[in-house]
Amino acid sequence: MSESPSTNKPTPPSIWRTLSGAVVAGTIAFPLAKLSSKIAQSFAEHPFTSDNQTAVKIAIALKTLVVGLSTLATGIFCMAALGLGALSIQIFWQNLTSSPTPPEPDSVDQSEQSS
Repeated sequence: MSESPSTNKPTPPSIWRTLSGAVVAGTIAFPLAKLSSKIAQSFAEHPFTSDNQTAVKIAIALKTLVVGLSTLATGIFCMAALGLGALSIQIFWQNLTSSPTPPEPDSVDQSEQSS
């Protein structure tokens, strides 16, 4: 039941697959950026007022946490979109500059031929 290592080789990503991933990540990143901006703007327009210093410190910590996490999510999706876009350019460039090579024979076929 064990598979040979040659059958477990992952296929290299295609240009269309990386480009579609970049578009999806960018599509998610854009609304997240708008949402992060609205959250930060809302917190700035409506400050928390209280006589209790502990409540003020907790409110500041929660505001920082919410704005920070939304900005982090936006940054992650932006970096994913940029990275996938750069990968698609790299794959396209490699396809342009490399000459077509014949496929390598499987190691299983070579061992059968030598027997």
